[in-house]
Amino acid sequence: MKQLLAPLLVVAMLASPAAAQEGGESAEAGDLDEGLSLLEEGARLIFRGIMEEVGPSLDEMQQGFDEASKKLGPALSQLMALVDDAKNYEAPERLPNGDVIFRRKPGAPPPPPMMEPEADPAPEAGEEIEL
Repeated sequence: MKQLLAPLLVVAMLASPAAAQEGGESAEAGDLDEGLSLLEEGARLIFRGIMEEVGPSLDEMQQGFDEASKKLGPALSQLMALVDDAKNYEAPERLPNGDVIFRRKPGAPPPPPMMEPEADPAPEAGEEIEL
């Protein structure tokens, strides 16, 4: 992180009013413009450095999210089909036996109809069945 802050400090010193005091107003405005463009370039370098350091971690996180969505996606879809809107339910309760229940709020609209469980497709003739 220290390597990233060093260019910013140099740019900030170049853009300071003390660096622009010599030479009158036009030179001062030119120095200020140059200092601001250097500050912008320093910020770009810092951002680029941060992205190089953090980029691989972000890629790993994205892969983890992708894997989790593949594994949890179907179960979450089924849950969302059963629960129409979370606002229609009280906070979850955990019973002494470990079960968690979601009570529907009084006066909430009726829940959607239950879905039929999907049956496993029957194997075709001659197809091997894994046990």
